Amino acid sequence: MTSTDRVVVIGSGLAGVRLARRLGELGTPVTLIGEEEHRPYNRVLLAEVLAGRYSPEVIALPAPARLTRARVTAIDRAARTLTLADGSVTGYGRLVLATGSNPVLPALRGLFTAGRELPEGVHAFRTMDDCLGLAEAVRPGVRAVVIGGGLLGVSAARALAVRGAQVVLAQQSERLMERQLDPAASALVRRHLTGLGVEVHTECRVRDVRPVGGTVRSVEMADGYALDADLVVLACGVRPRTGLARAAGLDVREGIVVDDELRTSDPCVHAIGDCVQHDGTVYGLAAPALEQADALAALLAGDTTARYTGTRALTRLTLPGRPGSFDLAAFGETEALPGDDVVQLTDATRGTYRKVLVRDDRLVGGVLVGELGTVGALARAWEGAEPLPSAGGPLLHLLTNDGGS
Repeated sequence: MTSTDRVVVIGSGLAGVRLARRLGELGTPVTLIGEEEHRPYNRVLLAEVLAGRYSPEVIALPAPARLTRARVTAIDRAARTLTLADGSVTGYGRLVLATGSNPVLPALRGLFTAGRELPEGVHAFRTMDDCLGLAEAVRPGVRAVVIGGGLLGVSAARALAVRGAQVVLAQQSERLMERQLDPAASALVRRHLTGLGVEVHTECRVRDVRPVGGTVRSVEMADGYALDADLVVLACGVRPRTGLARAAGLDVREGIVVDDELRTSDPCVHAIGDCVQHDGTVYGLAAPALEQADALAALLAGDTTARYTGTRALTRLTLPGRPGSFDLAAFGETEALPGDDVVQLTDATRGTYRKVLVRDDRLVGGVLVGELGTVGALARAWEGAEPLPSAGGPLLHLLTNDGGS
């Protein structure tokens, strides 16, 4: 195989590994380049490694036959070559960028040392190295502050609490997981974390990280209140990793811009996963990344009809705890607009909450907490975007029929 025939994928996360595996199944050889020293892994399950529920080996992904551990420093689109950190150069015929995303590091005073490194005790939570570093540092009684109350922050706070840490979760907005959940569901998440011993503060902005001798000792809130901290976890979201693409002159906005064939502004270069912006949307979720990988694998293997037209993503989260786990799922819109029909069922005894929104006889979103037996049927009705047979009865049946998953 000559360099002009080679499919090379940069990035060994979920999207890159899925693409390599699919291409291998379709008989198209691919070289995968990943810069992490660890075996490829499922990033979605890092919180379970931190909690001690899984070992790193359990969340490992099947490694493709051609896996190169290296960091790509430059793309020469004219020559169709890649320069690696060791100075070597390798060619490609088709290039796929699956470079993922970087953690957002907030603009806090004291966050960086003179060498632009995080103080000891301050951790991002994005990679296996981040996870292993946190796991090594946490111990019963350690004082941990998690900054950010989205999906990642909630998962990290729960994992640290399970390990015996004294956890404070600081969320700048008015409720936890506000992008995915309505106020009632968010309140149930907060109640679950509180039950694990997590101290939750919403509408609470952290202003300073205070290191002493290069090691974090406390954080200061915007109102001047200081919290003692042995560990600080930054869970403030992620940002598409676009540096290579931008330096190569590709069209980059919030993410690397791609069309329905997942092509960038260079027809020989494709992109998938967290780094991608498709039809104005940056997903940053596992389900769209996997769908993009499958569509691109079909295209690169010769299926000229394959296309990626977007993902209607469902967020699902399980928080193991005592005495049982806490499950939630959310899809589409979770806040009603004027004129929407809302069906809501709450069972305080069982700790379950189900709400769906209907607009113009179509299911446009919902949120479920507790027993998720209905989520499969509801998700299918939402993804299909078909008119519901009639108001009331069929929708109530979907909400209460636990055989639909």
